[in-house]
Amino acid sequence: MNQSFDVVIIGGGQVGAALAAALNDAPISIALIEAQMPEMADTSPQTLDNCDLRVSALNLASENFLRHLGAWQNLPIQRLSPYSAMRVWDGEGTGHIQFHADELAESHLGHIVENRLTNQALMDGLRQQSNVQLLMPVKVEKLEQLNSGGYCIELDNGQSLYTQLVVAADGARSFVREWAQFETREWDYGHHALVCAIEVERSHEQCAWQRFTEDGVLAFLPLAQSNLCSIVWSCPEEKAQQLLALNETEFLNELTRSFETKLGQVKACSKRVAIPLRQRHGKRYVKDGVVLVGDAAHSIHPLAGQGVNLGFMDAYVLADEIKQGLKRGLSAHHPEVLARFERRRMPENLTMMATMEGFKRLFAVKTPALRWLRNWGMSKMNRLDFVKNHIVQQAMGSHRRIR
Repeated sequence: MNQSFDVVIIGGGQVGAALAAALNDAPISIALIEAQMPEMADTSPQTLDNCDLRVSALNLASENFLRHLGAWQNLPIQRLSPYSAMRVWDGEGTGHIQFHADELAESHLGHIVENRLTNQALMDGLRQQSNVQLLMPVKVEKLEQLNSGGYCIELDNGQSLYTQLVVAADGARSFVREWAQFETREWDYGHHALVCAIEVERSHEQCAWQRFTEDGVLAFLPLAQSNLCSIVWSCPEEKAQQLLALNETEFLNELTRSFETKLGQVKACSKRVAIPLRQRHGKRYVKDGVVLVGDAAHSIHPLAGQGVNLGFMDAYVLADEIKQGLKRGLSAHHPEVLARFERRRMPENLTMMATMEGFKRLFAVKTPALRWLRNWGMSKMNRLDFVKNHIVQQAMGSHRRIR
């Protein structure tokens, strides 16, 4: 069966689904292709056994975007974990900095949310959306640019789709990006992110905790239950493999020690997984009617949890430019529409990526004088409210207005 669509989105994760949802009031036809059938999310009270290993620190801009889409309202409140504070310290010295929502007259800085919950809330909304056709689980067998213009996408179920606009939302290892030969700047960090859920002795106090060391970052992210956290431990590959090889008791003791017993003893953990970390950024986001969004366009170090927030803003801005273009009589794939998207998103993404890279390099230095300067600078910044508040407002996306 052959079908034509104004927009075909390849990748039905959080960013691809959000883009399709954001185009719900546009007079265009959309196909959303996803290779995997999304997991059904567990909406019962959170436990160590039923917690998704993949969580995101959603900032206020992402929360407002999801509210605008009607997805936030469908998230189970008993699984949401608002955090009102962040505490960051240098494990190799005395430097520290703290952020608190009260200083910004906000109730919270963000939420820690399991990825599958967000994805399910978006998908539930898309099933009610008349201008979106969900195609899953199906894989792209062939992508071909036509001499007459546009693209033909052949799927493994025998369907062929025709479109003038292909959106790659298929993740960091994007098939579409490679097929379209987008140039990227990228390098391997030589680090893995070890992730798991843990039970701690003391309450996490709705605080996101981060300890920096010269070989990585250890983050404890607060989950819905006050004694549960999700950890992201960025460390060299060799150390990550050593941590995976430890038995549970050995791992819990090592984790407790490495976190300086801030939340008491780590009492239990879920399955552990290590994910390779690689920095990647497309030199362009747009090429001949193909657009990159989310991790397909940029992948970032997880130390500040900004990856999915940048992706959600990609989705918001692309949908906004398409809808504004349609009002001016321009098609969804018009070069001017796509160029405006790229101009709006690339500087913001590059700024955040450069900031995170700077932090990573700063804490990797081993020179005693630079360590002292780093610790002095952190403690000094902690006393400069206007500087500190500007930083956290940028991370929260407070400057972003969703319309």
